[in-house]
Amino acid sequence: MISEPDRPGAMRYVLFDVDGTLIDAVDNQRLVWRTWAERYGLDSDEVHRVALRMRPMETFAQVAPDQDARECLAALHELEDEDVRTGSYAAFRGASELLNALEPGAWALVTANYEHRVRGRFARTGLPVPKVVVDAAAVTEGKPSPVPYLQAAAQLGARPEDCLVIEDAPSGVQSGLRAGMTVWGVNTPAAVDGVHRHFVSLREAVRDILAFASGGGLSDRLEGSDSVE
Repeated sequence: MISEPDRPGAMRYVLFDVDGTLIDAVDNQRLVWRTWAERYGLDSDEVHRVALRMRPMETFAQVAPDQDARECLAALHELEDEDVRTGSYAAFRGASELLNALEPGAWALVTANYEHRVRGRFARTGLPVPKVVVDAAAVTEGKPSPVPYLQAAAQLGARPEDCLVIEDAPSGVQSGLRAGMTVWGVNTPAAVDGVHRHFVSLREAVRDILAFASGGGLSDRLEGSDSVE
């Protein structure tokens, strides 16, 4: 069953996760964590598995409890900043078309990364940056808390029920759902639990996202869609 807002005439907003949703950074994240793990003599595969489920400070507590967490974080940040400058990555197909077609002020980025890295990656991949970016430094509670998405909505002047969240990860999906927003999943072979709609790729979702943003009716959004619901 699809649950979506039904308020004719209401302005719609789209809130995007970044890594895994707009930017293909899987290989970059794996390389950064592998390099970090090697510095501390740790099993890189195990460290990466933990890092996929937890925020950095929680990861350090589990995989390197005898190390100074602040030093661990500083080392990780150094590697991530270097990756922004020299790493090889790309935007997902459809990202540029989608973001450039959205009305300014009608969309935002909500990321567990930091804004300066997002801006660096967007500059290198040619993606536009919106006025509102809610990053790791902007909130005291990260995903799956609803706080990041609620903060983005507040900065846009949007009601949660008028917002569409685009995500690829379970924690982000739960964040959007707990914020009372419509959540669509992209770039995963199978639907993440809880999403209202699922698209195998971002490219397949472009038409429907733009229709949502323009206030198109549900039937318009479904017609001709390749989504799996």
